[in-house]
Amino acid sequence: MNGLGDWVQPAWTALTTALAQRRLHHALLFAGPAGLGKRALAEAFAAAALCERVDVQQGACGQCRACLLRAAGSHPDLVRVGLELRDDGKQRSEITIDQMRALSQRLALSSQFGGWQLALIDPADRLNASAANALLKTLEEPATATVIVLLADEPARLPATIRSRCQRIDLPAPSAAAALDWLKTQGVEAALAQEALAASLGNPGLALDWIRDSNLALREACARDLAAFERGQRQAQELAEQWSQDRPAERLWFAAVIARDEARKRALTATPSLTARGEIPKLVAWFGHANRARGLLSTTLRIDLLLLDLLRTWPRRDESRQRG
Repeated sequence: MNGLGDWVQPAWTALTTALAQRRLHHALLFAGPAGLGKRALAEAFAAAALCERVDVQQGACGQCRACLLRAAGSHPDLVRVGLELRDDGKQRSEITIDQMRALSQRLALSSQFGGWQLALIDPADRLNASAANALLKTLEEPATATVIVLLADEPARLPATIRSRCQRIDLPAPSAAAALDWLKTQGVEAALAQEALAASLGNPGLALDWIRDSNLALREACARDLAAFERGQRQAQELAEQWSQDRPAERLWFAAVIARDEARKRALTATPSLTARGEIPKLVAWFGHANRARGLLSTTLRIDLLLLDLLRTWPRRDESRQRG
């Protein structure tokens, strides 16, 4: 399968085998962190399921009527459900019950092409409670030749009743060598690929996105900010306001990884670069705090205050400065 890493192949083989034998589960949950290829895998699976001349090994032909309609976004047997726009033009933060009701009504109809009907719900972990209950009713009464595909970066946010009715498709994290090889096939030179993989904790999809978006420079900026903060040259409130206004999610990711790397550096050397000696437990704890704060960015909490509370707990040499 072109474009997907070797670590995806076992899941692809299992899906296409079930497709060839017409033994697909009526609900599939593609779960795991963004960047490991689950969305590309789900798209390839949907294409194969709808293709009129599918090859079990290679996937969709890309040239038949069904493939051309799918590529144009107008295949009548493929339904996509995602985050819609509100009346003010801003994207909703949840998938609503009205969307699930509309999906249920749509799937109650017969396939227009006489084959599979597919529904892709992404991000499924953004279903609100009412929408989740409506989806559950649909899952409890599956339609013939219909597959509902849920994609979730945080599957634990889905109710257990929904997860239990799905066949789960998990993608493992690739080995360092596999991730590096895949980035090379995407045209990334080795040194840059290794730097990006270090920043993404080995996640090849995130690494590629950051390379394309020039986000690695942001990581260096975060490191400089934290170093200046440690030296007393920047204040917590100043940094919180700055970070809240420019890619706070990415900054929190990079800051967490910087804390982890600093803890490792402290374990291996007597010369710290950002914090005082003996701060390894605090750095490890801060790594967890930063990741939890990143998960709260989509809530109604004020981002600048969230960042301020976090930055004030950064371990600094002079504890008297911590209130910044």
